[in-house]
Amino acid sequence: MIYFDNVSKIYRDGTPALEDVTVSIDPKEFVSIVGHSGAGKTTLLKMLLAQEKPTRGSVFFESMNVHELHPSAVPHYRRKIGMVFQDFRLIPNMTAYENIAFAMEAAGRADDEIESDVPYILELVDLSTKANHFPSQLSGGEQQRVAIGRAIINQPDVIIADEPTGNLDPINTYEVVEILKKINELGTTVLITTHNKGVVDAMGKRVITMDRGRIIRDDPQGQYIL
Repeated sequence: MIYFDNVSKIYRDGTPALEDVTVSIDPKEFVSIVGHSGAGKTTLLKMLLAQEKPTRGSVFFESMNVHELHPSAVPHYRRKIGMVFQDFRLIPNMTAYENIAFAMEAAGRADDEIESDVPYILELVDLSTKANHFPSQLSGGEQQRVAIGRAIINQPDVIIADEPTGNLDPINTYEVVEILKKINELGTTVLITTHNKGVVDAMGKRVITMDRGRIIRDDPQGQYIL
């Protein structure tokens, strides 16, 4: 499904962000990408999102070379990928329901679809009773679960979660991880970057370890080892 073919990224000042990265990710996998700050994790994700172009090599999503897409095709391509961020990025004057519905409206979905799908997603992320709450009325973990709901509402093939538990306490971290696992079990590919050893070790899923722009470990059922 996703294939990085000998990908390198070197910035203008000569700093290498990625060096000769070759890795494939199959449909429905759950993959944790770990490494110290500056290891290349975020650059790898930006390559997949067509936000950065490789200096050398190619990135494929299904049969598409991501960086050969016409600019007008990039927004449509990105709808195949749902993004979850460390800082939630919710719209403060919209309720949980409205934040999720807004993502459907932006994709041009019909009103009847919104009315049927948003309650289902709120239930999936265990927020049915908080549908009318604004972000300021929700805990950090609840806000992140709204963000996850927003990311999956348009049924993307892949969810990318970039340090999704970085601002959360252990209890909320556990709840967010359980939601991501549930989404993966329903058939969505999940890529997560994290510094949280406990999260990675609890998964028992594939772990890709990066260091200085290179993949130094790729364990089918790994742990956080640095």
